[in-house]
Amino acid sequence: QVQLVESGGGSVQAGGSLRLSCTASGFNVDVYYMGWFRQAPGKGREEVARIDSDGSTSYLDSVKGRATISKDSAKNTLYLQMNSLKPEDTRMYYCAAAPGWKISPWTGTDTYWGQGTRVTVSS
Repeated sequence: QVQLVESGGGSVQAGGSLRLSCTASGFNVDVYYMGWFRQAPGKGREEVARIDSDGSTSYLDSVKGRATISKDSAKNTLYLQMNSLKPEDTRMYYCAAAPGWKISPWTGTDTYWGQGTRVTVSS
């Protein structure tokens, strides 16, 4: 059974840092697309960062240079290090996973989501 459990959210002041973690079970993070999404109340989810099975990464323009996605194979865990946090980064953050064979990883079936962790950045 695939399960994703996020942790590491919290409240910080602008300019601070947080590291979000997503512990995966039921599959190997090395052969899956892994990503972080965020969502504000009443808005759709937006992809913050993604790491593919080959290790290539991509980032939302507004977090480039401030965020780093990585994974620890031994711990089967995904991370998102976020620095220089801004009030506009205040969102619920979700971990996502999809099998590496999918052409569109975040659509359709076989896409898995965590329960989310809240990040609040105060000015």
